[in-house]
Amino acid sequence: MAFADVADVADVADVEGLWDELTGLQPDPELWLVLATAAAALLLTGPWSVWRITRNTVTIAHEGGHGLVALLMGRRLEGIRLHSDTSGLTLSRGKPTGLGMVLTAAAGYTAPSLLGLGGAALLGAGRITALLWGATALLLLMLVMIRNLYGVLTMVLTGALFLLVSWLTEPEVQAAFGYLVVWFLLLGGIRPVWELQRKRRRGGAPDSDADQLARLTHLPAPVWLLFFHAVALIALIGGGRWLLDVG
Repeated sequence: MAFADVADVADVADVEGLWDELTGLQPDPELWLVLATAAAALLLTGPWSVWRITRNTVTIAHEGGHGLVALLMGRRLEGIRLHSDTSGLTLSRGKPTGLGMVLTAAAGYTAPSLLGLGGAALLGAGRITALLWGATALLLLMLVMIRNLYGVLTMVLTGALFLLVSWLTEPEVQAAFGYLVVWFLLLGGIRPVWELQRKRRRGGAPDSDADQLARLTHLPAPVWLLFFHAVALIALIGGGRWLLDVG
């Protein structure tokens, strides 16, 4: 009985230790590190040869946004597919019109920027560990809904990277990684909207999220493109102020 009591106390201590680590505050990194990670994120979203690879991360956030909002709106999430050309598809069942469908359709292009904004708020509050663990949990939850091999591989590799950094690296490395990820989401949320606008000018993407929203709301697709641009820009400005600790 005594051994059992000792084990119970140890288990409680371990849980409390993990909780303290998750909710604890970490010191802010030096300004040079914040600026360096911003520059690195800019490079990761710039040249096409790099962007065609890193864009997969934005696609994960995009499709994850569709899926999360669909669930929150009471829709049935059928599955998510991620493709090697960095496109994706999220299927959900439910009422084909109404507020739930509008919010689900609007969540894709806004998700990377809004996730970046939320991440910037956590980093600005000194909660680097909470950011990394939260991101890892979301990736693992999303993995369950992936329905194609390439998508599974992408999610496993991305989740493994977050897990390894969260558990096996020093606080300085965790801080650098966290800031790089958040800067990337804030900057990477801008480019896909411009790419969509360019495709539509050339007569492509006839069934894009903006066009679906136009059919659902009777507001022209350019209005929704303007909305996506506004969300991305506001998130970048607001998130950047938090990351740079600008009062």
